[in-house]
Amino acid sequence: MSKFASPETLLQIVAAQKRSEAKGIYSVCSANRTVIEACMLQALEDKSDLLIESSSNQVNQYGGYMGLTPSQFAGYVQEIAAQMAFPIERLILGGDHLGPHPWQNEPAEISMYKSCQLVQDCTLAGYTKIHIDASMSLADDAHTQPLDPELSAQRAADLCIAAENAHRLLPNAPLPIYVIGTEVPVPGGASADHSEVQITDPGEAKRTWELFQAVFETRGLGDAWQRVIALVVQPGVEFSNAEIQEYDSQKALGLAQVIEELPGVVYEAHSTDYQRPDSLRQMVKDHFAILKVGPALTFAFREAVFALAHIEDEWLRGRSVQRSNLIKRIEDVMLEVPEHWAKYYSGDELDQAFARKYSFSDRIRYYWQHRNVQEALRTLMHNLERDPIPLPMISQYLPDQYGPVREGRLRNEPSMLVRDHIRDVAAHYAFACAMN
Repeated sequence: MSKFASPETLLQIVAAQKRSEAKGIYSVCSANRTVIEACMLQALEDKSDLLIESSSNQVNQYGGYMGLTPSQFAGYVQEIAAQMAFPIERLILGGDHLGPHPWQNEPAEISMYKSCQLVQDCTLAGYTKIHIDASMSLADDAHTQPLDPELSAQRAADLCIAAENAHRLLPNAPLPIYVIGTEVPVPGGASADHSEVQITDPGEAKRTWELFQAVFETRGLGDAWQRVIALVVQPGVEFSNAEIQEYDSQKALGLAQVIEELPGVVYEAHSTDYQRPDSLRQMVKDHFAILKVGPALTFAFREAVFALAHIEDEWLRGRSVQRSNLIKRIEDVMLEVPEHWAKYYSGDELDQAFARKYSFSDRIRYYWQHRNVQEALRTLMHNLERDPIPLPMISQYLPDQYGPVREGRLRNEPSMLVRDHIRDVAAHYAFACAMN
């Protein structure tokens, strides 16, 4: 097992929050290599630790949609860190939505067996932040939703036991820390445009905390309970294909007051993507100290790559160059393999075509690893490395990168332009968490 960072930074953030200091950390929920590279560059500039998490449907013992097991994901992140000269001891690995989500259509006994195996594998791979999510109904739960909180807490305890048992095989490794909750946004994002989401009732948040505490202590997990540092609730933020629900601090005031009464715990906020920097900063002040971000980062990757594809078409048109046709090729792949977007994008053909390219939900992120898309992406990058982009085109298509290129702070290379565009998003989160 590689020596990733201990979760001490997270414990320090919780302690700072309890001293009324608006400190936080953002969690990079993405396996996209360029996204991880960009966030490492941002963390190097901020001289901060970097928290990277993989979700249960993205990375699991069967490979997930990334085709990586937890140990392989840990090695993948370590390899990127070596390439970027990022100190491995400043990387915190976490598991997002660890639980039965990928197997919710299977009977509880089988689904929970697989879930426990996943948690064990993540712990053995060096993951030290474990988000336990057993909030969904399984095949023999009659698909009642929401799931009975007592049953959710009991299943969460099963997952915690799996992590604790795995840790005993790693006597010199730091103890894992945990995140719990029952009002957890669906992994992967909303399935359609939605009406305004409901903020978790403050009383319900406190009852959830007390229920989980009672279950954990009854199950002999008193020591592990002391390492539960965060509760997932719905703070009233969400996004869909073309809409963003903005954070309203006044509406979340009750939640902020409740968490102040609970020792050693903060909130973890999911679906914070696309919130304004000042809103993210206010969320940290309101004790949403762990900010999950994923689609906003891959959306920025998509924006930058599409910008390069438009530049390629304009800049290299009429030359004896085989262009990538990247935008068309990725559209063709999405139409051939629709399972990652079809249930998320409703409407007529025009609506769906728009969403496939531009939706905030960014289901396109599931397709960048496809061999045809990878081939197009390599062609695009090669073409624009061989024929560097003229400054006027950078100004037109990537205006935020134009100034740094002119000033010599950013190299005019396609890969650097893409990373820098993603870094703009990471920088907003670093600002919100008082990292920079």
